[in-house]
Amino acid sequence: MAVKPIRLFGDPVLRTPAEPVRDFDKELRTLVKDLSDTMMDAPGVGLAAPQLGVGLRVFTYFVDDVLGHLVNPGLDLSDEQETDDEGCLSLPGLVFPTPRSVGVVAKGFNMHGEPVTVEGTQLLARCVQHETDHLDGILFVDRMDPEQRKAAMKAVREAEWFGEPVPVIKESPHTTFGKAL
Repeated sequence: MAVKPIRLFGDPVLRTPAEPVRDFDKELRTLVKDLSDTMMDAPGVGLAAPQLGVGLRVFTYFVDDVLGHLVNPGLDLSDEQETDDEGCLSLPGLVFPTPRSVGVVAKGFNMHGEPVTVEGTQLLARCVQHETDHLDGILFVDRMDPEQRKAAMKAVREAEWFGEPVPVIKESPHTTFGKAL
């Protein structure tokens, strides 16, 4: 089992848009396994690569007893919206009402480079949107109205984990600097 530390709110990697995956190799398959193991251990319903400090467009999900992942997702969202409670493993213990589309059709690839479509409503739709936002450097608190966001940020500042030191990141000695090309 490869459970990795989850990056917390305040870590710059969470605000940095992730790069598309170009190499569907053993390194990507290891990343998907690490994401899945870490998400299940947390436990959570979704986890994106930036939450492990990896700037690639990959996320895993576990909704309705289905474990899956998506690489380089593109989303089609329903026009119908709903506001429901949402949390995030990078903001542990905090849950706030957040608006999202009720339905989603997400197209991307699996870890082997084969095309995949994930279609769902309710929790699956919310999870796919939340994790795709992570890949774009967006956090769920960014989706709230200004009054809710103000309350959420107050709760973040009061959280016992807030202000923890950001983990030291080692630079890759490889010419790609740890990014797939």
